[in-house]
Amino acid sequence: MGLPMMDTEETVLGLEERAFNAWPALRSVLSDGWLMRFSEGLTKRANSVNAVRPTGMFRDTLALAEDLYARQRTPVIFRLSPLAGDEPDDVLHRIGYRRLDETMVMTAPVPGDARRDPAVTITAAPTPAWSEGFAAANGITPTMRNVHDRMLGSILMPAAFATVFEGGRPLAYGLAVAERGMVGLFDIVTVPEARRRGAGRLLVSSLLDWGRAHHAERAYLQVTATNERALGLYESAGFREVYRYHYRYRT
Repeated sequence: MGLPMMDTEETVLGLEERAFNAWPALRSVLSDGWLMRFSEGLTKRANSVNAVRPTGMFRDTLALAEDLYARQRTPVIFRLSPLAGDEPDDVLHRIGYRRLDETMVMTAPVPGDARRDPAVTITAAPTPAWSEGFAAANGITPTMRNVHDRMLGSILMPAAFATVFEGGRPLAYGLAVAERGMVGLFDIVTVPEARRRGAGRLLVSSLLDWGRAHHAERAYLQVTATNERALGLYESAGFREVYRYHYRYRT
């Protein structure tokens, strides 16, 4: 899982740090350059072990992770970016951790012609209606809503909570977070009955425009490698792959 020739470790680390800040875990532990994130089981990203600047012996990191996640009664999940190197993936494979959800991290310049569409409403904090609609569109169960809302309330960087409306009805939701000259787009989701009608494209353009207003020159996002519909949207907006990560999950 070596780094692509065109990209450096610092590039990947900068994107990883921004993504951690944009989707914060409720609790975390940093040990030997590994960041262990805990959010009561809501999303793999916020409940996984992530390489930052690994040092020491991986077996010690693995032992600590298995102990801490067991005490939280949540699965042990490793999210392996190029920063992890090859050894952790090999070790986890040998001891039966299943590989899943290969994900692409993509970046793009923020275009000068990105415009916020009048159909898109953006607020600086999540309103109750946005949180409810966003959670429902992303399949967040009622029992996990409290965790979800606490995570959203933990975002400290400038954020945009966006909704596409048509005739007063919400069609799509999205989140953007700006930091250090970049804007991250997260969980761009269209309600099922409104798909393939351009709502996602309006949302992306509007959030890029918001990012530019917050001094972002580049944008980034994460998308599963098998999501062809989303990949088509993002590639048409100028996004290109920088690196990939995947998860190792103990069943």
